[in-house]
Amino acid sequence: MSKVLEDTRDALLVLEDGTQFSGFSVAAKGITVGEMVFNTATTGYQEIITDPSYAKQLITFTYPHIGNTGITHDDNESSCVQASGLIMRDISKISSNFRSISTLPDYLKAQNVIAISGIDCRKLTILLRTQGSMKACLMAGALDYDQALMKANEFTGLKGLNLTQQVTTKKIYTLDLSMLKQSDIDPLGYITDFQQSKTPLYHVVVYDFGVKKNILHKLVLRGCRVTVVPADTSAEVVLAMKPSGIFLSNGPGDPAASQDTIQTIRTFLDLKIPLLGICLGYQLLGLACGAKTIKMKYGHHGSNHPVQDMVTRKVLITSQNHSFVVDDHALPDCFNVTHRSLFDNTLQGLSHKTLPAFGFQGHPEASPGPHDADLLFDEFITLLKKL
Repeated sequence: MSKVLEDTRDALLVLEDGTQFSGFSVAAKGITVGEMVFNTATTGYQEIITDPSYAKQLITFTYPHIGNTGITHDDNESSCVQASGLIMRDISKISSNFRSISTLPDYLKAQNVIAISGIDCRKLTILLRTQGSMKACLMAGALDYDQALMKANEFTGLKGLNLTQQVTTKKIYTLDLSMLKQSDIDPLGYITDFQQSKTPLYHVVVYDFGVKKNILHKLVLRGCRVTVVPADTSAEVVLAMKPSGIFLSNGPGDPAASQDTIQTIRTFLDLKIPLLGICLGYQLLGLACGAKTIKMKYGHHGSNHPVQDMVTRKVLITSQNHSFVVDDHALPDCFNVTHRSLFDNTLQGLSHKTLPAFGFQGHPEASPGPHDADLLFDEFITLLKKL
């Protein structure tokens, strides 16, 4: 017998332990599953839902009002919504923003994304903080509690799951300053001489594990011609491109499941090619050097995470989106710890003691600070200059 509440609500969220939340469908009808996580950001919902790092995850927002500023394609971090589904307290059906070209509900419907509103997101978040991230099923339209519970428990979870092939580019492509729109140019300006000449100073190969658009823009604005390659591209193919440096992007899934990529990274390290890893790329760099990664209880998802630079002691306000972390208790001696989270003291940054390689767990291309972590890109450029 169905346990769905008998009212006008037409959407249902069921967690793997049987906990249910009923609400209102505000986008597509159907059924979807994923890992249930919460995001504490107060702005930037469009960048969040189009971040490929959210593949196979259902997002609940702790901020109560989502959709107020509508949708503009300029703010997409990828070509489509990457999250498996969205859970909100209140969704705005109108938008107030001169740049908006669509409402959030219409945007979600057009992409066949399931979303639910009217949920007690505070209660859900407290549950996830207490119990940890859980497998879940989101259902809209015809509701069946028993089916939803079964689907939630059939989902394998993220541990051991390599998702990079699901989100990576299918073909190699390049990006330089001439290809950016004026709206993409950072108003603060970087490398003025480069922007005037528009002649790239460096060639950076970006491994696309789910790269965000703004990461590519940050590199281009610092004088890089960027070549983006699929996640499974061999070291031989990349070396033939004669890169100045290698960038390992953000992405979804369990880093330890990408063993072939880890071996490829070791090849670049052996050749002492400058290398920067962000988020998943940072975790893969750690694994390539002998570190271990572990699944977090509920991860870091938000744009208000304080991270301390262990060298300068300065505190950065950062954007975070990860469910795995490099294990502090199994860190090889080849690394210096450069950053730590002030929320839970987990590792946030590492630099190799003898090789031109470093990584950062957060997303420095995002702007909660608003430019606190931009210096990570500048440090990478410094490595390239030393060639």
